[in-house]
Amino acid sequence: MMPAPPRRRLSTWLLMLALAALVAASFASLPLQFAAFFSAEAASTTAEFLRGFAPPELAAPFLMKCLNATAETLSMSALGTLLAVIGGLALALPAAGRFGRVPRGATRTILNILRSIPELVWASLLLVAAGLGPLAGTLALAAHTSGVLGRLFADALENAEPLPHQTLLTNGAAPMAAFFYATLPQALPQMLSYTLYRWENNIRAAAVLGVVGAGGLGQMLKYHLSLFQMQNAATVIICMLLLVAMVDAASFALRRLLTR
Repeated sequence: MMPAPPRRRLSTWLLMLALAALVAASFASLPLQFAAFFSAEAASTTAEFLRGFAPPELAAPFLMKCLNATAETLSMSALGTLLAVIGGLALALPAAGRFGRVPRGATRTILNILRSIPELVWASLLLVAAGLGPLAGTLALAAHTSGVLGRLFADALENAEPLPHQTLLTNGAAPMAAFFYATLPQALPQMLSYTLYRWENNIRAAAVLGVVGAGGLGQMLKYHLSLFQMQNAATVIICMLLLVAMVDAASFALRRLLTR
């Protein structure tokens, strides 16, 4: 005999009803002009705009500039992610309650602040101190991603099975040794997966940060679009797509290797 399905509590139904009402209110309050978006005039204007991107600029000097900007964008994302891993690990330990409840709450507040500020805002703020160029973009990626990875790392450490850690402590091991030999090995695969995923996101973010002058492909894209040099912009966009595809493939291969 099949067991009866669990009954949903009244609070669950109220929450689902509130979410449905919020979605309905969003559609009712926003001026979404779907008719104009799918009109023949909109399709004609879009097609005319896209025709300006063809053919892409393939001159050797310009391709070399794109190659250098691609390397700069890749370096920004890699270095920003590396700094974020270091900062996230440093903040994850107190955020996971390793030093008491008061440091846990304070550190999680810091992590909330770091990740609630978008990369573009961080870059705009850091441009004042670091000036135009990739340094501000790298630090912006590191600041935002530190908040994201710190929270994810802390949750992974908190969700680790506590019995091995307690067993080592009972047998006389130091707290730090118990952490490195019992807790960290459990959370490490998940933490590596989070790091690779955020690196993929930072590639896309680094390409956009150039819009505010943080270097890389984004800065080239903004420059050529502002001058209506659409064919040059098309080449920059293709470089962005190839870079993202390359990093996605590398990240997928690394995750496959780590989960074997």
